[in-house]
Amino acid sequence: MGQLVWIASYPKSGNTWMRAFLHNYIRQPLGPSDINHLADLTAAENNALSYQRYDTRPASQYSIADVQRMRRLVHRDLTALDSTLVFVKTHNARLEVEGAPLITPDVTAGAIYIVRDPRDIVVSFARHRGRSIDDTIAHMADPEAATGGSNTQIYERHASWSLHVQSWTSKTDIMACVVRYEAMIASPAAVFGPVIDWLGQTPPQDRLERAIRFSALAELRAQEQKRGFRERAPQSTGPFFGAGQPGHWRSVLTPAQQARIERDHGAVMQRFGYL
Repeated sequence: MGQLVWIASYPKSGNTWMRAFLHNYIRQPLGPSDINHLADLTAAENNALSYQRYDTRPASQYSIADVQRMRRLVHRDLTALDSTLVFVKTHNARLEVEGAPLITPDVTAGAIYIVRDPRDIVVSFARHRGRSIDDTIAHMADPEAATGGSNTQIYERHASWSLHVQSWTSKTDIMACVVRYEAMIASPAAVFGPVIDWLGQTPPQDRLERAIRFSALAELRAQEQKRGFRERAPQSTGPFFGAGQPGHWRSVLTPAQQARIERDHGAVMQRFGYL
């Protein structure tokens, strides 16, 4: 039985990019790993199939209380996937819901948490949700915001962007390696190398550089264009892997939209250097 390492972030913050890097680094493929096989290394804790072991009804019939009663059991089951570390993707905030934690601490070794400028997130997340910018700004400010409840994905609580970031970066009971998306863009080796250090290894330079090259955003975009991406939401109005460039919001958001995001999240934005 292993322990869980959460690959955690608010949606559209670089979670999939981090997973792709880890897959290429750990598995050491001869060529770039297939983005449609990332789940071979990083499990998704909101996969409804994992919960149907404990409740055989269609997952869309689960109440939030039902999910929360099963979540700890599912997290325990995930530890059987490897004898050391098990990487698990999540967009859950670190909160308690219905008296149970969304992230189970006693099976957790730590977390890699990615934070990104919420002004850039909203542009990408609106496209991913198939909703307007204004609707997505409101979603990102809602402390009750959640997704899931379908036959394939169970309830996942995002909360607001600020609450999500604070829940993962302000607690000390779980060791967290916190990285900024913008630093991943600016200097990948300076971010991904220390991530491997944090996991307890000293990365050989050639292996690190190859994994970075195999998981570059341009490579991920090219794969999606050629083969599609299973994790792209059916309601999405564009590709899963967009431009990805910091500051893209400047050419998209109106001054009023920018001001609303900064008003909603100013304190946390300032903490991470976005203001």
